[in-house]
Amino acid sequence: MLGTGRGGPDSAMVAAARDGDQQALDALVADSLPLVYNIVGRALNGHSDVDDVVQETFLRVVRALPDLRDPQAYRSWLVAIAVRQVRDHEQDRRTTQHRRADLDTAEEMPDPASDFAAVTILRLGLTDQRREVAEATRWLDGDDQALLALWWLEETGELDRADLAGALGLSGRHAAVRVQRMKEQVQTARTIVRALRAESGCPELRALTANWNGTPSPLWRKRFARHIRDCAVCQGRTAGLLPIDRLLSGLPLLPLPVGFALHHLQAVPPAVEAVAHATTWGASHGSHALETTRPGLPASLPPAPITIGGAAAVVVTGVLIFGQLTAPAPEAAPPPAVPAQTASPSPSRTPSARATPKPSPSPTPSRRQASRTPTPTPARTPPPASVASSPRKGVGVWKMPGLSTAFAKSGASWYYTWSTSREGITGPRADGFVPMIWGKDSVTPENLAQARSAGPYLLAFNEPDLPQQANMTVEEALSLWPKLMSAGRVLSSPSVAFGADTPGGWLDRFMTGAKERDYRVDFIALHWYGADFRTQPAVSQLKSYVQAVYKRYRKPIWLTEYALIDFSNGTRYASDAQQAAFVTASTRMLASLPYVRRYAWFGLPSSDTEPNSGLFRHDGTVTRAGRAFQAAR
Repeated sequence: MLGTGRGGPDSAMVAAARDGDQQALDALVADSLPLVYNIVGRALNGHSDVDDVVQETFLRVVRALPDLRDPQAYRSWLVAIAVRQVRDHEQDRRTTQHRRADLDTAEEMPDPASDFAAVTILRLGLTDQRREVAEATRWLDGDDQALLALWWLEETGELDRADLAGALGLSGRHAAVRVQRMKEQVQTARTIVRALRAESGCPELRALTANWNGTPSPLWRKRFARHIRDCAVCQGRTAGLLPIDRLLSGLPLLPLPVGFALHHLQAVPPAVEAVAHATTWGASHGSHALETTRPGLPASLPPAPITIGGAAAVVVTGVLIFGQLTAPAPEAAPPPAVPAQTASPSPSRTPSARATPKPSPSPTPSRRQASRTPTPTPARTPPPASVASSPRKGVGVWKMPGLSTAFAKSGASWYYTWSTSREGITGPRADGFVPMIWGKDSVTPENLAQARSAGPYLLAFNEPDLPQQANMTVEEALSLWPKLMSAGRVLSSPSVAFGADTPGGWLDRFMTGAKERDYRVDFIALHWYGADFRTQPAVSQLKSYVQAVYKRYRKPIWLTEYALIDFSNGTRYASDAQQAAFVTASTRMLASLPYVRRYAWFGLPSSDTEPNSGLFRHDGTVTRAGRAFQAAR
């Protein structure tokens, strides 16, 4: 469950974990592990001890958690512990090296398979100057690598300056000085990376490298930097380096490696309070133990479950696999097994996942055909949900019996129909309609007039990057854009299916062309579908994507389609319980991002016979996802 802030756990989760609730601790670790892994991995540059340092960090976190006074300070506290563990590791490593008799072997070359810079380049698909920055991190001192790890996360929106300064134990002013010095070191290292790539162009550099063993070190950094500073040939090759701030902005967290494990992670609840808290965080799920082991796990660390607080019968796993952690969903039946999937900041969908719509579509559930029908699981009927309202809260709608009543019951303040038609919705909330010009064939005088009369907002071009949807080139969209500007006083970007944050992608090229032509784009419209049905990973992926898009364009965001649907191999829907848990967690997360002005769930109608993500059935009853949506803000 995510709350306010930059994606950290809310205070209720932290407080429950602090007080000994094992389910809350599992969820807390699942939320925190990617951040700690990125801090430690970048600080140690993929040294073989990364896993051990992450493990030790979480052991210290769990042991010290009962003493945490302010749950809202958890994130800064966690970061400080991670940085302290990195420093302790580096100090121990230096001490060990100094004891060696053979100083020539003092420097360790990280295993290429675990080199964090190489992993970052590979798994984030870095190219050109971003690749150079990742490679340059190998040349930094240990303290600067730790600082870069924090500053990198600050640039990507995962930390703020207070977190960074707190982790370093410095004031904000002194932290700024340290960051500036570190950036200068990175810049120097970037010039070295670029010069070494072009070594053949400089005979003096080629001669200098003859005695170098290929391992980055402070000594060789100084030698290479001195040569580059005095060499006209090498100095000329360093021209055109973009500021590092611009290069790191918008990059997501690096996903955890498949099978990344925390060994023997145990809760440390107060002996008496363990019983009281055993029911506070998903007790309806019962005891559980995850016994999946990581390949190559030493025999001395068996995956045996450990029982603590005997009276409470709380079972925790001996080997806690992050990829298996699932956020609790109230009254949820055990979901079907889902193959492990790699996290990504944007949904993975194939064009064949969608049926071809008509030029002015009224989407129906048949847009996305289900690949299988799950066996219904009996569940208790929950009590009526309180209906909350928010100007941000919206929904996509298409024709269904009792459409106006369902929309009124949903608590949504606005809706759209993928067209300029209201689809017959009446009542006091009907004025929340936002029209859309769906594709190039929808740009007609009649549709433009309807859009103009509907109000100030206008959504533009539905998924022009997919052949089965609007199917438009960037040039076609730009040629029609002046007509849309005349019809909408507040105009969205085209809503691409995915890759809105990708440099050189469809939306990026459109926004570049619009800027060159001085065309108006008032906000970014996004679509996102999650293929990972676990609540916390799905929310984290959505947040990373939204953050990356905002950092790229710096415009308000409307999330106009989103749900848990996997299009990677046909169409697969999350269960109603999984959708409900995701609605609750994702809307809380979205509420914490001030630049997300509106969101719209996909969608209001629910099929009575096929898997779907809808909120209201044709007989007027509400789904579990619908109840969660009613309570959302």
